Amino acid sequence: MSAVVIVVMAVFFLGMGLYGLLSPAALIRPFRIVADSAEARTEIRAVYGGFGVAVAGLLLAAAADTGGIRTGVVVAVAVSLLGMAFGRLVARAVEQPSAFYPSWLYFWVEAVGGGALLAAITW
Repeated sequence: MSAVVIVVMAVFFLGMGLYGLLSPAALIRPFRIVADSAEARTEIRAVYGGFGVAVAGLLLAAAADTGGIRTGVVVAVAVSLLGMAFGRLVARAVEQPSAFYPSWLYFWVEAVGGGALLAAITW
């Protein structure tokens, strides 16, 4: 079961990464950010695209447990997701966004994903 959770999260990161590489402006549009320069699109491709693909690769390696890296990789990715969810809570308190999407939706995706990964290392 733990490998399934890890692979599901890898697919999530791979999807985000490929979307970020192929269509950076569309990826951030729900946040009302406009990527109107090559520099902005390059940053999105790096942070969402390249990073997402790299994390997906790490999670797939962890699912296969190559070299005994599973626990370290899964904890690192889980804590990263929970850190993002925490950042959204802080932003929610400071900025008070009015809509469920994207703020709360991504909070729950990150919180549940991070929690599921932490649970996966104990299964």
